Amino acid sequence: MAVKGVVFDVTSGKEFYGRGAPYNALAGKDSTRGVAKMSLDPADLTHDTTGLTAEELKALDDVFTKVYKAKYPIVGYTARRILNEDGSPNLDFKPEDQPHFDIKDEL
Repeated sequence: MAVKGVVFDVTSGKEFYGRGAPYNALAGKDSTRGVAKMSLDPADLTHDTTGLTAEELKALDDVFTKVYKAKYPIVGYTARRILNEDGSPNLDFKPEDQPHFDIKDEL
C-alpha cells in the first residue's frame, strides 16, 4: 500500500488490508486521496491530491505520520515520488525517516 508515494508493507495489518478486510481497497496502489478523505470510493483511490481541502491535507499528514509511518515499515517509493514527469531523477527526493524500524525489518 502506498500513501504520499511511500510504499508500506501492511502485512502485519492483514486484518485491515488483507483480502476481504475493511480497507483492502486501499492496498496495492497509491491511495493518498482516499486516506486524506477517509474514503473507499474507487474514484478516490489515487495519488492525486488536487482539490483537497486544508482539513483533508492535514488529516492526510496526521494519518501518514501517526498511523502508516508509526506502524508499517517502508519498503519503497512510487515512481512519482522519485522521478520527475520526464523520467529523470527527482533531485529533491529524500527518503522518509523511520528510526523505530531496523533496516533488516524493511528488507
